[in-house]
Amino acid sequence: MTRSFLRDDDLTPAEQAEVLDLAAKLKAEPYDHQPLAGPRTVAMIFDKPTLRTQASFAAGIAELGGHPMLVDGTLAGIGKRESVADVARVLGRQASQIVWRTFAQDDLDQMAAYAGVPVVNALTDDFHPCQLLADLLTIREHKAPDGQSLAGLTAAFLGDGACNMGNSWLLAGVTAGMHVRVSGPRGYVPSDAMFARAAEIGATTGGSGSAVADPREAVAGADVVITDTWVSMGKEDEASERRAVFGPWSLTSDLLAHASPDAIVMHCLPAYRGMEIAAEVLDGPRSVVWDEAENRRHAQKAILTWLQARTQA
Repeated sequence: MTRSFLRDDDLTPAEQAEVLDLAAKLKAEPYDHQPLAGPRTVAMIFDKPTLRTQASFAAGIAELGGHPMLVDGTLAGIGKRESVADVARVLGRQASQIVWRTFAQDDLDQMAAYAGVPVVNALTDDFHPCQLLADLLTIREHKAPDGQSLAGLTAAFLGDGACNMGNSWLLAGVTAGMHVRVSGPRGYVPSDAMFARAAEIGATTGGSGSAVADPREAVAGADVVITDTWVSMGKEDEASERRAVFGPWSLTSDLLAHASPDAIVMHCLPAYRGMEIAAEVLDGPRSVVWDEAENRRHAQKAILTWLQARTQA
């Protein structure tokens, strides 16, 4: 059966750990493993603005011995000029895997249903699972460099938790056995369904997910503090309103002081200094955002390799 990576909980806890182990290995030996030699083609489609996603996938696919084929989503007119199902049927015969950065999760699910090859979620409105693999790899490097699990660590996500990053942090963090606190204004936290799914996963991993209204309480004693832009793609018309609402959740030095003394700071970028995060925090000694950005490549190489092996099996 073809495996895809469409949302964070597509990986079991054991599988997530396996992918992270593989990511660490591929990072240490970046040119020694070429499961896409041939080269096998990986189709990359970007319907949303991209820097890290396109750069890291293109570089990673090449390092794996493959060919990154860029498909212009605007020209393809997926879902408009041709149905998602028909595009999937075409690309599945041209590529060994499909990477898609798009809007609707339902479209991504449909692509996976008809492609016949692994499909990887490079970001949708609901989830950002490749970012979370990179985040967890980064946390392992800074908090568990000897390869110990992340179980028991506490992560605080601040700001707009009702977004793909809030959802993915809940699912992926709890899958890793972490305690994930999401803190945002009323109405800006993940849905009850997401918390219920996190609780279901946590029953097997010991992890937990919770909504914490007070940002200081959310950050208190946390090992990892994460934030993201308050104005996600597609929300630009709400920018002024969001700046007013999210002010108390800005990650400043004063707020970070409530976290563990050795807490690390994460941001998936792009970041807006002086808004969701202060410049001295983003550029300070506790920030690991550049490691996090680099690790997109290594984590994505790992999931592509892992999916390819299961397809061939």
